Amino acid sequence: MKLFQHDDPVQELLPAEPDEGREFPITREELVVVSKPDGPEAEQFRRLRNSIQALNADGASRSVLFTSAVEGEGKTVASLNLALALRELPHLTVCVVDANRFHPSVEGYLGLPRRQGLNEVLSGKLTIDQAVRRTSLKRFDVMGAGAQTADPVFNVDRVRSVLNALKRRYDYVLVDAPPVLNTAHSSLLAALADGILLVVRIGSTPKGLVEEAYTMVEGLGGNVLGTLALGADDLG
Repeated sequence: MKLFQHDDPVQELLPAEPDEGREFPITREELVVVSKPDGPEAEQFRRLRNSIQALNADGASRSVLFTSAVEGEGKTVASLNLALALRELPHLTVCVVDANRFHPSVEGYLGLPRRQGLNEVLSGKLTIDQAVRRTSLKRFDVMGAGAQTADPVFNVDRVRSVLNALKRRYDYVLVDAPPVLNTAHSSLLAALADGILLVVRIGSTPKGLVEEAYTMVEGLGGNVLGTLALGADDLG
């Protein structure tokens, strides 16, 4: 089965129908919280969920950014699995935002077709209501990255406004960001998020790059909650 391509040249994307995602079941094997709910990997993400909850004792809405030092560490898989673990708690609502504007993959992992999203919201072409899409699971929504743009610069005030608006609607907003060492976007986003998780692939990521990424994010005022180590054989 051919997956949706997420690194094509600039393309025209259609606006999303809010309910179209309900027609696409979440089946990817890497999303272990739904594909292998009784397995040890799913329990790892439930433990992460519990830790995030413990850090948020007052129950306020929070934004958590997932990033890594370099590509291929598994941050998209990690962000989606945490979202799936959070929505297992019946009182929580979650939205995952794909902020990797050059290599988006959230929609692909969820089996959704690419649609307009964050880029169009930031440029004023879409409202947040038009960009947010429901999935086949209740209390779990997504906002895709949208079409690639010739002007990839983030407007800090606009990004902050979007995150704050989403936090008014959801208990948790999980942001899948690009690798820290590949683009300045992640550093900017990290300074705006309530917390940051740095994803590391065991046995793969050079220690020096992880330390450099950690120092960079922390130096810009980011609140690093910790590192999330994924097994070398994990996909994503």
